[in-house]
Amino acid sequence: MSDNKNLNERHGCIVCGKIYDLLVVYHPDGHMVDCKVTSAGGHRVPDAHRPLVACDTHPAAKIEAAYAKLFSDHKSEDDE
Repeated sequence: MSDNKNLNERHGCIVCGKIYDLLVVYHPDGHMVDCKVTSAGGHRVPDAHRPLVACDTHPAAKIEAAYAKLFSDHKSEDDE
């Protein structure tokens, strides 16, 4: 039996902020194992450390730019 914790969470699109429901699986030590967008119209943005979502209507370049803008300051912290 897995000790992972499954949580339903709400997260905003990293481009425009529209809210989506996600099912997020956390390891007992607190790190995210996986997540899935359960609301229509959004998809997961790959990130190993946090659950992220973007609207299906945003082009990939816009999502990548938003990701870079939001997390460029944290990149050195995540790499440690």
